[in-house]
Amino acid sequence: MELCGISLLSLLNYCSTWPQFTILLTLLVNLVRPQNCGKLIKLSNYVLPLLCTKQVDMEALEAIQQGAAGKPIFDPTSCVIYTVLGASGDLAKKKIFPALCNLFEKKVLPPSCQIIGFARSKVTVPELAEKCKNYMKAKDDKVLEEFWSRVTYTQGGYDSDGFGKLAHSIQKLEKKHASKQRFRLYYLALPPTVFINVCTQLKQHCWSKNVSCRVIVEKPFGRDMETSNELSAALTGLFREHEIYRIDHYLGKEMVLNLIILRFGNELLRSVWNRDKISNVVITFKEDFGTAGRAGYFDTSGIIRDVMQNHLLQILCLVAMERPVSVDASDIRDEKVKVLKFIKPIELDDVVIGQYVGNPDGKTDDARTGYKEDPGVPADSKTPTYAMAKMHIDNDRWAGVPFILKCGKALNERKAEIRIQFKDTPSDIFGNMCRRNELVIRVQPSEAVYCKMNVKSPGMSFNTVESELNLSYHDRFEGLDLPDAYERLILDFILGSQTNFVRTDELAEAWRIFTPLLHKLDAGQKEPVQYMYGTRGPEEADKFIGDLGFKFSSTYKWTAKK
Repeated sequence: MELCGISLLSLLNYCSTWPQFTILLTLLVNLVRPQNCGKLIKLSNYVLPLLCTKQVDMEALEAIQQGAAGKPIFDPTSCVIYTVLGASGDLAKKKIFPALCNLFEKKVLPPSCQIIGFARSKVTVPELAEKCKNYMKAKDDKVLEEFWSRVTYTQGGYDSDGFGKLAHSIQKLEKKHASKQRFRLYYLALPPTVFINVCTQLKQHCWSKNVSCRVIVEKPFGRDMETSNELSAALTGLFREHEIYRIDHYLGKEMVLNLIILRFGNELLRSVWNRDKISNVVITFKEDFGTAGRAGYFDTSGIIRDVMQNHLLQILCLVAMERPVSVDASDIRDEKVKVLKFIKPIELDDVVIGQYVGNPDGKTDDARTGYKEDPGVPADSKTPTYAMAKMHIDNDRWAGVPFILKCGKALNERKAEIRIQFKDTPSDIFGNMCRRNELVIRVQPSEAVYCKMNVKSPGMSFNTVESELNLSYHDRFEGLDLPDAYERLILDFILGSQTNFVRTDELAEAWRIFTPLLHKLDAGQKEPVQYMYGTRGPEEADKFIGDLGFKFSSTYKWTAKK
C-alpha cells in the first residue's frame, strides 16, 4: 500500500519514536473513514515533513486527529535555511531575491529564516544587494538592510568541494538555533544541463534524514518525453515526490489561481461549463517584443517548448478539469492529470507556426530586426516564434469543443488571457445583431474578469450593442498590491504546499501530447509562415481559428480603465 507514492514500509522506517508512530496510525485510521475521504489532510504539506524530520509538532498531530486541513508547519522557533543556487544569475537577481524580500517585508517568512546564496561567481552580499536593487519592490532602507542581514553567500563550484563548502555553511547557521524543527530549502536557479549533477551533490552533501529538505527545479523539464523522463527518473531516484517542486510561475499568477474559485464557487457558471453551451476555448499568450538578448537560448527551444507545452497547457487543465474532491494538492493535481489523459498527441495539421520578420517602419531597432537577423540565430533556422494549436478533450464534458492555444513574440500587444466563447443565441429575434457571449479571464496585464454581453443601445433605437459585465481588479480592490507569481510560489514552497507545482505524472502526460509534434518540427517537416513584427501574427492563423468555430467580433474591444 502507498500514500502519495510512498510505501507504508518506507514511512514506518521513519517512526523511531512513539509519537511518530502515533501520527502514522492516526493517519491510517482516519483515511479509512468514508467521511474523511479527500478532505482530511494535506499529506505532503503536514504529515510527511513531521515524519521525515523525526520530530513531532504535537499541535499538528492534534490537528490531524481532528481531521483538520492542517496548519503551517513552522513554529516561531523553527530553523529554516533557504539556499538559492545560482545566486549570481539573472533569475535570482530579478525574481528570487526580490520575492524573498517582499515576503520578509510582509512578515510572512518564518521568523528565523536565513538565506544562503551559492554560485561559482566571486561576489559579496553587498554586491548582490546592488545587483538586485532595481528589481526590489521594497524601497524602505531599513527593510532592505534587515533583509540583507539575513543573507550570506558561499562561493563554490558544482562539485564535491563546492557542495562541501555549502554543507558547512548550512551547518554553521543551524548550530546557532536550538530549534527541534529544521528545514533546508533549495532553489535551483540554474540551467537544466546541470540539474542532475547538482541534485546528486545536494543529496550527498546537503541532505539529512534528521531535517526536512525540499528542492525547487525550474523549467525546462527536458526537451521531449525521453529527456524529461530521464530527468524525472534522476530526481525521483534521489528524492521523494513530496520533496520535489517543479515550478511553473504561471501557476502562481492571480487570475490563474482564481480559476478554481471562479469555476467551483459560482453556481452561475457550473451549469454552462460544458459542450452544450461553449463553442470554443482560446488561451492566449502574446508578447510585443522579440527575442533580443535571448535568441541563442530561444532558438534551441522555440515558442512551443518555451510557453505552450507548460504555461498554456497548465491553464487548459484548470479550465477543463472536473471538480476536485477538495482543494488539497493531490486532489487538484489528480484532476489535472485526468484531463491530460483525454488529449491525443498533436499532429502537424493541428498547428500553425510562424516566424517574425522585421518591420521596415518599426520605431525601434528591435522592431526593424527580424528573428533570423538576431545574433546567434542560424540563417536557416525554422524555430517558430509563433504557434497556434488545437486540442480536443475526448470526455463527456468537452467532446467536440476545440481548445485553441496560441502564443507568440513580436506581436501587436502584450497580454495573456483565457477566452470562453459561448454558442450563438438560438432563434435570434434581433435580426442577427447579437454577438456571441464571451467570458474572458485577463491574466496580464490589468488583471480582470469580464463577460461580453448584448444590451440595448442607448437612445431611441431598439438595436443591440456589445458591452460587458466587468470586474477589473485594480478598480474593485482599491490600493491592491498583487503579489508576484514567484513571491506566491516561493511562499508555497516554504510552507510545503505542492498545489501549484507540477507533479511527475503531469509532466509525463504533457510531453506525451507534444513530443511527436516537436520531433516533426525539429526535423523541418513544417515551414514557419512569416509575419511582420508588430502584427497579430500569421494571416493563416485567422483562417485556422475561424475554421474551428471561433467568431471574431470587431464591434467591441475591452480596455482597462486608467
